[in-house]
Amino acid sequence: MGKQLLKNVKLVNENRIAESDVLLENDLIVKVDRDISDANAKVFDLKGNHLLPGIIDDQVHFREPGLTHKGDIASESRAAVAGGITTFMEQPNTNPQTTTIEKLEEKFQMASRSAFANYSFLFGGTNDNLEELKRLDKNACSGVKLFLGSSTGNMLVDDEAVIEQIFLNTEMVISVHCEDEGTIRRNLEHYRTEYGEDIPIQYHPLIRSEEACYLSSSKAVALAQKTGARLHVFHLSTGKETDLFRNDIPLIDKKITAEVCIHHLWFCDSDYDTKGTLIKWNPAVKKASDREQLWKALLDDRLDVIATDHAPHLRSEKDNVYTKAPSGGPLVQHALPAMLDVYHQGMISLEKIVEKMCHNPAILFQIEGRGYIREGYYADLVAVDLDDPWQVAPSNIAYKCGWSPFEDHIFKSKITHTFVNGHLAYEKGRFSQERHAKRLTFERD
Repeated sequence: MGKQLLKNVKLVNENRIAESDVLLENDLIVKVDRDISDANAKVFDLKGNHLLPGIIDDQVHFREPGLTHKGDIASESRAAVAGGITTFMEQPNTNPQTTTIEKLEEKFQMASRSAFANYSFLFGGTNDNLEELKRLDKNACSGVKLFLGSSTGNMLVDDEAVIEQIFLNTEMVISVHCEDEGTIRRNLEHYRTEYGEDIPIQYHPLIRSEEACYLSSSKAVALAQKTGARLHVFHLSTGKETDLFRNDIPLIDKKITAEVCIHHLWFCDSDYDTKGTLIKWNPAVKKASDREQLWKALLDDRLDVIATDHAPHLRSEKDNVYTKAPSGGPLVQHALPAMLDVYHQGMISLEKIVEKMCHNPAILFQIEGRGYIREGYYADLVAVDLDDPWQVAPSNIAYKCGWSPFEDHIFKSKITHTFVNGHLAYEKGRFSQERHAKRLTFERD
Protein backbone atom coordinates (compact mmCIF):
# COMPACT_ATOMS: atom_id res chain seq x y z
CA MET A 1 0.00 0.00 0.00
CA GLY A 2 2.97 2.32 0.46
CA LYS A 3 2.37 5.83 1.73
CA GLN A 4 -0.99 7.57 1.80
CA LEU A 5 -1.62 11.10 3.01
CA LEU A 6 -5.03 12.15 4.29
CA LYS A 7 -5.25 15.94 3.99
CA ASN A 8 -7.71 18.46 5.40
CA VAL A 9 -9.45 16.40 8.05
CA LYS A 10 -10.99 17.20 11.40
CA LEU A 11 -9.70 14.51 13.75
CA VAL A 12 -12.15 13.31 16.39
CA ASN A 13 -9.90 11.58 18.86
CA GLU A 14 -9.11 11.44 22.58
CA ASN A 15 -11.82 13.91 23.59
CA ARG A 16 -10.93 16.66 21.13
CA ILE A 17 -11.57 17.75 17.56
CA ALA A 18 -8.60 19.22 15.68
CA GLU A 19 -7.70 20.06 12.10
CA SER A 20 -4.88 17.84 10.94
CA ASP A 21 -3.32 15.67 8.28
CA VAL A 22 -2.57 11.96 8.73
CA LEU A 23 0.24 10.07 7.01
CA LEU A 24 -0.09 6.31 6.59
CA GLU A 25 2.62 3.90 5.58
CA ASN A 26 1.51 0.38 4.74
CA ASP A 27 -0.73 -0.69 7.65
CA LEU A 28 0.28 1.96 10.21
CA ILE A 29 -0.29 5.60 11.09
CA VAL A 30 3.18 7.16 10.97
CA LYS A 31 2.48 10.87 11.44
CA VAL A 32 -0.38 13.03 12.74
CA ASP A 33 0.24 16.75 12.32
CA ARG A 34 -0.74 19.93 10.53
CA ASP A 35 0.47 20.54 6.97
CA ILE A 36 2.22 17.23 6.31
CA SER A 37 3.82 16.89 2.88
CA ASP A 38 5.34 13.77 1.32
CA ALA A 39 6.13 13.58 -2.37
CA ASN A 40 5.94 9.78 -2.30
CA ALA A 41 2.47 9.54 -0.79
CA LYS A 42 -0.86 9.12 -2.55
CA VAL A 43 -2.96 12.08 -1.40
CA PHE A 44 -6.60 11.96 -0.34
CA ASP A 45 -8.11 15.42 0.11
CA LEU A 46 -10.95 14.83 2.58
CA LYS A 47 -12.13 18.44 2.26
CA GLY A 48 -12.69 19.19 5.91
CA ASN A 49 -14.66 16.04 6.70
CA HIS A 50 -14.31 14.41 10.10
CA LEU A 51 -11.93 11.49 10.61
CA LEU A 52 -12.64 8.98 13.37
CA PRO A 53 -10.80 5.88 14.54
CA GLY A 54 -12.37 2.78 13.04
CA ILE A 55 -15.34 1.57 15.06
CA ILE A 56 -14.80 -1.54 17.21
CA ASP A 57 -17.99 -3.58 17.57
CA ASP A 58 -17.69 -5.99 20.48
CA GLN A 59 -20.86 -7.95 19.74
CA VAL A 60 -21.90 -9.31 16.34
CA HIS A 61 -23.42 -12.53 15.03
CA PHE A 62 -22.13 -13.13 11.49
CA ARG A 63 -23.78 -16.59 11.30
CA GLU A 64 -20.80 -18.57 10.01
CA PRO A 65 -20.53 -21.54 10.23
CA GLY A 66 -23.87 -23.27 9.87
CA LEU A 67 -26.33 -20.38 9.46
CA THR A 68 -24.92 -18.78 6.34
CA HIS A 69 -28.28 -18.36 4.61
CA LYS A 70 -28.71 -15.42 7.03
CA GLY A 71 -25.22 -13.96 6.66
CA ASP A 72 -21.57 -14.93 6.61
CA ILE A 73 -18.24 -13.46 7.63
CA ALA A 74 -17.60 -12.02 4.15
CA SER A 75 -21.02 -10.44 3.59
CA GLU A 76 -21.47 -9.01 7.06
CA SER A 77 -17.91 -7.72 7.45
CA ARG A 78 -18.35 -5.94 4.12
CA ALA A 79 -21.51 -4.32 5.49
CA ALA A 80 -19.60 -3.43 8.65
CA VAL A 81 -16.88 -1.66 6.66
CA ALA A 82 -19.58 0.33 4.83
CA GLY A 83 -20.71 1.41 8.30
CA GLY A 84 -17.25 2.47 9.44
CA ILE A 85 -16.75 -0.63 11.60
CA THR A 86 -13.18 -1.84 11.08
CA THR A 87 -13.06 -4.43 13.88
CA PHE A 88 -15.63 -6.96 15.04
CA MET A 89 -15.92 -9.57 17.78
CA GLU A 90 -18.18 -12.42 16.76
CA GLN A 91 -20.28 -14.55 19.09
CA PRO A 92 -20.13 -18.33 19.68
CA ASN A 93 -23.75 -19.37 18.95
CA THR A 94 -23.09 -20.66 15.44
CA ASN A 95 -23.45 -24.24 14.22
CA PRO A 96 -21.30 -25.88 15.43
CA GLN A 97 -20.96 -23.69 18.48
CA THR A 98 -17.61 -22.14 19.37
CA THR A 99 -17.19 -24.07 22.62
CA THR A 100 -13.90 -25.89 22.01
CA ILE A 101 -10.45 -24.52 21.22
CA GLU A 102 -10.51 -26.53 18.00
CA LYS A 103 -13.74 -24.87 16.80
CA LEU A 104 -12.43 -21.46 17.85
CA GLU A 105 -9.33 -21.88 15.70
CA GLU A 106 -11.44 -23.13 12.81
CA LYS A 107 -13.38 -19.86 12.98
CA PHE A 108 -10.16 -17.87 12.91
CA GLN A 109 -9.14 -19.78 9.79
CA MET A 110 -12.49 -18.96 8.14
CA ALA A 111 -12.07 -15.27 8.94
CA SER A 112 -8.49 -15.21 7.66
CA ARG A 113 -9.84 -16.18 4.24
CA SER A 114 -12.99 -14.07 4.09
CA ALA A 115 -13.10 -11.11 6.52
CA PHE A 116 -12.99 -7.54 5.22
CA ALA A 117 -12.66 -6.13 8.78
CA ASN A 118 -10.34 -7.07 11.64
CA TYR A 119 -11.68 -9.93 13.70
CA SER A 120 -11.74 -11.88 16.88
CA PHE A 121 -14.19 -14.29 18.46
CA LEU A 122 -15.67 -15.01 21.86
CA PHE A 123 -15.35 -18.50 23.31
CA GLY A 124 -18.68 -19.90 24.47
CA GLY A 125 -18.99 -21.16 28.02
CA THR A 126 -21.48 -23.99 28.63
CA ASN A 127 -22.68 -26.14 31.49
CA ASP A 128 -20.06 -28.76 30.64
CA ASN A 129 -16.94 -27.25 29.03
CA LEU A 130 -15.16 -25.77 32.05
CA GLU A 131 -12.03 -27.86 31.55
CA GLU A 132 -11.75 -26.70 27.93
CA LEU A 133 -12.14 -23.10 29.05
CA LYS A 134 -9.30 -23.54 31.56
CA ARG A 135 -7.00 -24.53 28.68
CA LEU A 136 -7.77 -21.36 26.70
CA ASP A 137 -4.87 -18.92 26.48
CA LYS A 138 -5.90 -15.48 27.75
CA ASN A 139 -4.52 -13.81 24.60
CA ALA A 140 -6.15 -16.24 22.17
CA CYS A 141 -9.39 -14.34 21.59
CA SER A 142 -11.62 -11.51 22.78
CA GLY A 143 -12.94 -13.31 25.83
CA VAL A 144 -15.62 -15.64 27.11
CA LYS A 145 -19.35 -15.41 26.38
CA LEU A 146 -22.07 -16.79 28.64
CA PHE A 147 -25.74 -16.88 27.71
CA LEU A 148 -27.48 -16.56 31.09
CA GLY A 149 -30.73 -16.25 29.15
CA SER A 150 -31.67 -18.30 26.09
CA SER A 151 -31.25 -16.85 22.61
CA THR A 152 -30.50 -18.04 19.08
CA GLY A 153 -28.48 -21.25 19.27
CA ASN A 154 -29.68 -22.60 22.64
CA MET A 155 -26.45 -22.02 24.59
CA LEU A 156 -28.17 -21.37 27.91
CA VAL A 157 -25.85 -21.72 30.92
CA ASP A 158 -28.09 -22.25 33.94
CA ASP A 159 -26.00 -24.31 36.38
CA GLU A 160 -25.09 -21.74 39.06
CA ALA A 161 -22.22 -23.85 40.40
CA VAL A 162 -20.69 -24.02 36.91
CA ILE A 163 -21.17 -20.28 36.39
CA GLU A 164 -19.28 -19.56 39.61
CA GLN A 165 -16.46 -21.88 38.56
CA ILE A 166 -16.19 -20.10 35.21
CA PHE A 167 -15.99 -16.76 37.03
CA LEU A 168 -13.23 -18.17 39.24
CA ASN A 169 -11.21 -19.81 36.46
CA THR A 170 -10.60 -17.23 33.76
CA GLU A 171 -8.67 -13.96 33.66
CA MET A 172 -10.41 -12.97 30.44
CA VAL A 173 -13.37 -10.64 30.15
CA ILE A 174 -16.58 -12.63 30.71
CA SER A 175 -19.33 -11.12 28.55
CA VAL A 176 -22.85 -12.12 29.54
CA HIS A 177 -26.34 -12.08 28.09
CA CYS A 178 -28.49 -11.50 31.18
CA GLU A 179 -32.14 -12.58 31.25
CA ASP A 180 -33.66 -14.91 33.85
CA GLU A 181 -34.92 -17.98 32.04
CA GLY A 182 -37.51 -19.03 34.64
CA THR A 183 -39.16 -15.62 34.56
CA ILE A 184 -39.28 -15.61 30.76
CA ARG A 185 -40.81 -19.09 30.59
CA ARG A 186 -43.53 -18.19 33.08
CA ASN A 187 -44.35 -14.99 31.22
CA LEU A 188 -44.39 -16.76 27.86
CA GLU A 189 -46.72 -19.47 29.13
CA HIS A 190 -49.10 -16.83 30.50
CA TYR A 191 -49.43 -15.09 27.12
CA ARG A 192 -49.44 -18.35 25.19
CA THR A 193 -52.41 -19.52 27.25
CA GLU A 194 -54.27 -16.36 26.23
CA TYR A 195 -53.17 -15.99 22.59
CA GLY A 196 -51.68 -19.30 21.46
CA GLU A 197 -48.65 -18.98 19.18
CA ASP A 198 -49.74 -15.66 17.67
CA ILE A 199 -48.96 -13.47 20.68
CA PRO A 200 -49.08 -9.75 19.78
CA ILE A 201 -45.52 -8.47 19.45
CA GLN A 202 -46.34 -5.65 21.88
CA TYR A 203 -46.10 -8.21 24.69
CA HIS A 204 -42.47 -9.08 23.90
CA PRO A 205 -41.07 -6.58 26.47
CA LEU A 206 -43.47 -8.01 29.06
CA ILE A 207 -42.38 -11.57 28.34
CA ARG A 208 -38.67 -10.70 28.32
CA SER A 209 -39.38 -8.27 31.09
CA GLU A 210 -37.55 -5.75 33.23
CA GLU A 211 -37.78 -8.28 36.07
CA ALA A 212 -36.13 -11.00 33.96
CA CYS A 213 -33.28 -8.68 32.99
CA TYR A 214 -32.63 -7.21 36.40
CA LEU A 215 -32.80 -10.52 38.26
CA SER A 216 -30.13 -12.01 35.98
CA SER A 217 -27.83 -9.00 35.66
CA SER A 218 -27.89 -8.23 39.39
CA LYS A 219 -26.92 -11.84 40.16
CA ALA A 220 -24.08 -11.70 37.64
CA VAL A 221 -22.78 -8.45 39.12
CA ALA A 222 -22.98 -9.87 42.65
CA LEU A 223 -21.07 -12.99 41.57
CA ALA A 224 -18.39 -10.89 39.89
CA GLN A 225 -18.00 -8.86 43.07
CA LYS A 226 -17.71 -12.07 45.08
CA THR A 227 -15.18 -13.78 42.79
CA GLY A 228 -13.25 -10.80 41.44
CA ALA A 229 -14.03 -11.82 37.87
CA ARG A 230 -13.82 -9.33 35.02
CA LEU A 231 -17.47 -8.99 33.95
CA HIS A 232 -18.95 -7.19 30.94
CA VAL A 233 -22.76 -7.13 30.68
CA PHE A 234 -23.96 -7.05 27.10
CA HIS A 235 -26.93 -5.08 25.70
CA LEU A 236 -28.61 -3.48 28.72
CA SER A 237 -32.24 -2.75 27.93
CA THR A 238 -33.75 -1.37 31.16
CA GLY A 239 -33.27 1.76 33.19
CA LYS A 240 -33.32 -0.24 36.41
CA GLU A 241 -30.17 -2.15 35.46
CA THR A 242 -28.13 1.01 34.96
CA ASP A 243 -27.90 1.52 38.72
CA LEU A 244 -25.79 -1.64 38.99
CA PHE A 245 -22.81 0.11 37.38
CA ARG A 246 -20.28 2.71 38.52
CA ASN A 247 -19.02 5.95 37.02
CA ASP A 248 -16.71 7.08 39.83
CA ILE A 249 -13.58 5.29 38.59
CA PRO A 250 -11.78 5.26 35.19
CA LEU A 251 -12.70 2.51 32.76
CA ILE A 252 -9.24 0.99 32.97
CA ASP A 253 -9.83 0.34 36.70
CA LYS A 254 -13.33 -1.08 36.35
CA LYS A 255 -13.83 -4.79 36.94
CA ILE A 256 -17.53 -4.65 36.02
CA THR A 257 -18.62 -2.88 32.83
CA ALA A 258 -21.66 -2.69 30.59
CA GLU A 259 -22.72 -1.85 27.07
CA VAL A 260 -25.84 -0.59 25.37
CA CYS A 261 -26.82 -1.38 21.79
CA ILE A 262 -28.04 0.84 19.00
CA HIS A 263 -31.58 -0.58 18.95
CA HIS A 264 -32.15 0.04 22.66
CA LEU A 265 -30.99 3.64 22.21
CA TRP A 266 -33.12 4.24 19.11
CA PHE A 267 -36.40 2.29 19.37
CA CYS A 268 -39.00 1.95 22.12
CA ASP A 269 -42.18 -0.08 22.65
CA SER A 270 -44.34 2.28 20.60
CA ASP A 271 -42.34 1.27 17.52
CA TYR A 272 -43.73 -2.28 17.64
CA ASP A 273 -46.92 -0.86 16.07
CA THR A 274 -45.10 -0.11 12.81
CA LYS A 275 -41.99 -2.32 12.91
CA GLY A 276 -43.52 -5.49 14.36
CA THR A 277 -41.17 -8.47 14.62
CA LEU A 278 -38.46 -6.59 12.69
CA ILE A 279 -37.49 -5.05 16.05
CA LYS A 280 -37.87 -8.26 18.04
CA TRP A 281 -34.59 -8.57 19.93
CA ASN A 282 -33.43 -10.39 23.05
CA PRO A 283 -33.40 -8.54 25.38
CA ALA A 284 -36.50 -6.73 24.19
CA VAL A 285 -36.81 -3.10 23.19
CA LYS A 286 -38.70 -1.64 26.14
CA LYS A 287 -40.35 1.60 27.25
CA ALA A 288 -39.39 5.11 26.21
CA SER A 289 -38.52 5.76 29.85
CA ASP A 290 -36.02 2.88 29.71
CA ARG A 291 -34.47 4.38 26.59
CA GLU A 292 -34.19 7.73 28.35
CA GLN A 293 -32.46 6.18 31.36
CA LEU A 294 -30.09 4.22 29.12
CA TRP A 295 -29.08 7.45 27.43
CA LYS A 296 -28.52 9.11 30.79
CA ALA A 297 -26.32 6.24 32.00
CA LEU A 298 -24.37 6.22 28.73
CA LEU A 299 -23.62 9.93 28.95
CA ASP A 300 -22.66 9.84 32.64
CA ASP A 301 -20.34 6.86 32.01
CA ARG A 302 -22.12 4.14 33.93
CA LEU A 303 -22.43 2.43 30.53
CA ASP A 304 -19.09 2.09 28.78
CA VAL A 305 -19.61 0.81 25.23
CA ILE A 306 -22.03 1.20 22.32
CA ALA A 307 -22.34 -1.98 20.21
CA THR A 308 -24.74 -3.42 17.64
CA ASP A 309 -25.56 -7.05 18.53
CA HIS A 310 -25.87 -7.39 14.74
CA ALA A 311 -27.87 -10.59 14.24
CA PRO A 312 -29.35 -11.02 10.74
CA HIS A 313 -32.29 -13.24 9.85
CA LEU A 314 -34.10 -13.51 6.54
CA ARG A 315 -37.14 -11.28 6.17
CA SER A 316 -39.22 -14.43 5.58
CA GLU A 317 -38.07 -15.75 8.96
CA LYS A 318 -38.99 -12.51 10.73
CA ASP A 319 -42.41 -12.41 9.02
CA ASN A 320 -43.83 -15.08 11.30
CA VAL A 321 -46.11 -15.33 14.29
CA TYR A 322 -44.49 -14.21 17.54
CA THR A 323 -43.32 -17.58 18.82
CA LYS A 324 -41.76 -18.53 15.48
CA ALA A 325 -40.17 -15.20 14.53
CA PRO A 326 -36.49 -15.22 15.57
CA SER A 327 -35.00 -12.40 17.62
CA GLY A 328 -32.30 -10.18 16.21
CA GLY A 329 -31.69 -7.86 13.30
CA PRO A 330 -28.95 -6.42 11.07
CA LEU A 331 -27.26 -3.22 12.29
CA VAL A 332 -23.54 -2.91 11.47
CA GLN A 333 -23.97 -0.79 8.35
CA HIS A 334 -26.23 1.74 10.03
CA ALA A 335 -24.96 1.98 13.62
CA LEU A 336 -22.58 4.91 13.17
CA PRO A 337 -24.99 6.86 10.92
CA ALA A 338 -27.66 6.39 13.62
CA MET A 339 -25.37 7.77 16.30
CA LEU A 340 -24.46 10.71 14.07
CA ASP A 341 -28.17 11.47 13.69
CA VAL A 342 -28.38 11.65 17.48
CA TYR A 343 -25.35 13.97 17.43
CA HIS A 344 -27.28 16.25 15.06
CA GLN A 345 -30.12 16.27 17.61
CA GLY A 346 -27.70 17.62 20.23
CA MET A 347 -27.92 14.53 22.47
CA ILE A 348 -24.31 13.35 22.23
CA SER A 349 -21.00 14.83 21.10
CA LEU A 350 -18.77 13.41 18.40
CA GLU A 351 -16.06 12.96 21.02
CA LYS A 352 -18.38 10.86 23.19
CA ILE A 353 -19.40 8.70 20.21
CA VAL A 354 -15.73 7.96 19.54
CA GLU A 355 -15.09 7.26 23.21
CA LYS A 356 -17.91 4.71 23.44
CA MET A 357 -17.46 3.06 20.02
CA CYS A 358 -13.67 3.20 19.52
CA HIS A 359 -11.57 4.00 22.59
CA ASN A 360 -13.52 2.12 25.25
CA PRO A 361 -13.81 -1.25 23.46
CA ALA A 362 -10.04 -1.12 22.91
CA ILE A 363 -9.42 -0.39 26.60
CA LEU A 364 -11.96 -2.91 27.87
CA PHE A 365 -10.68 -5.84 25.79
CA GLN A 366 -7.02 -4.71 25.93
CA ILE A 367 -6.72 -4.64 22.13
CA GLU A 368 -3.25 -3.94 20.81
CA GLY A 369 -2.73 -0.92 18.58
CA ARG A 370 -6.31 -0.03 17.70
CA GLY A 371 -9.14 2.27 18.79
CA TYR A 372 -7.22 5.56 18.51
CA ILE A 373 -5.65 7.81 15.89
CA ARG A 374 -2.08 7.63 17.15
CA GLU A 375 1.32 7.36 15.54
CA GLY A 376 2.39 3.71 15.54
CA TYR A 377 -1.19 2.42 15.69
CA TYR A 378 -2.87 0.47 12.92
CA ALA A 379 -4.46 2.69 10.28
CA ASP A 380 -8.12 1.82 10.96
CA LEU A 381 -9.93 5.02 10.05
CA VAL A 382 -13.35 6.23 8.95
CA ALA A 383 -14.15 9.54 7.28
CA VAL A 384 -17.64 10.99 7.58
CA ASP A 385 -19.42 13.86 5.88
CA LEU A 386 -21.78 15.20 8.52
CA ASP A 387 -23.93 17.02 5.97
CA ASP A 388 -24.70 14.56 3.19
CA PRO A 389 -28.20 13.08 3.70
CA TRP A 390 -29.09 9.68 2.25
CA GLN A 391 -32.05 7.33 2.47
CA VAL A 392 -31.80 3.66 3.44
CA ALA A 393 -33.21 1.54 0.60
CA PRO A 394 -32.87 -2.05 -0.62
CA SER A 395 -30.49 -0.85 -3.34
CA ASN A 396 -27.91 0.36 -0.79
CA ILE A 397 -28.32 -2.28 1.95
CA ALA A 398 -25.21 -4.47 2.09
CA TYR A 399 -26.48 -7.19 4.44
CA LYS A 400 -26.93 -10.65 2.96
CA CYS A 401 -30.45 -10.74 4.43
CA GLY A 402 -31.33 -7.68 2.35
CA TRP A 403 -33.35 -5.64 4.84
CA SER A 404 -32.83 -3.15 7.64
CA PRO A 405 -34.99 -1.86 10.52
CA PHE A 406 -33.90 1.60 9.31
CA GLU A 407 -35.32 1.14 5.80
CA ASP A 408 -36.73 4.43 4.41
CA HIS A 409 -35.03 6.47 7.15
CA ILE A 410 -33.03 9.45 5.89
CA PHE A 411 -29.70 9.70 7.70
CA LYS A 412 -28.08 13.12 7.89
CA SER A 413 -24.45 11.95 7.68
CA LYS A 414 -22.63 9.68 5.24
CA ILE A 415 -19.53 7.54 5.61
CA THR A 416 -17.21 8.43 2.73
CA HIS A 417 -14.04 6.37 3.34
CA THR A 418 -13.11 3.40 5.50
CA PHE A 419 -9.49 2.30 5.85
CA VAL A 420 -8.66 -1.13 7.34
CA ASN A 421 -4.97 -1.46 8.22
CA GLY A 422 -4.18 1.34 5.78
CA HIS A 423 -6.14 -0.22 2.93
CA LEU A 424 -9.01 1.76 1.43
CA ALA A 425 -11.72 -0.85 1.91
CA TYR A 426 -14.71 1.38 1.15
CA GLU A 427 -15.11 4.67 -0.72
CA LYS A 428 -18.41 6.42 -1.45
CA GLY A 429 -20.47 3.30 -2.01
CA ARG A 430 -17.72 1.25 -3.65
CA PHE A 431 -16.07 -1.73 -1.99
CA SER A 432 -12.55 -2.97 -2.53
CA GLN A 433 -12.40 -6.67 -3.29
CA GLU A 434 -9.03 -6.95 -1.56
CA ARG A 435 -8.87 -8.17 2.03
CA HIS A 436 -6.36 -6.67 4.44
CA ALA A 437 -8.04 -7.59 7.72
CA LYS A 438 -5.99 -8.96 10.60
CA ARG A 439 -6.64 -11.17 13.61
CA LEU A 440 -6.76 -9.03 16.74
CA THR A 441 -3.92 -9.22 19.21
CA PHE A 442 -4.18 -8.31 22.86
CA GLU A 443 -1.98 -6.77 25.55
CA ARG A 444 -2.78 -8.91 28.56
CA ASP A 445 -0.07 -9.54 31.16
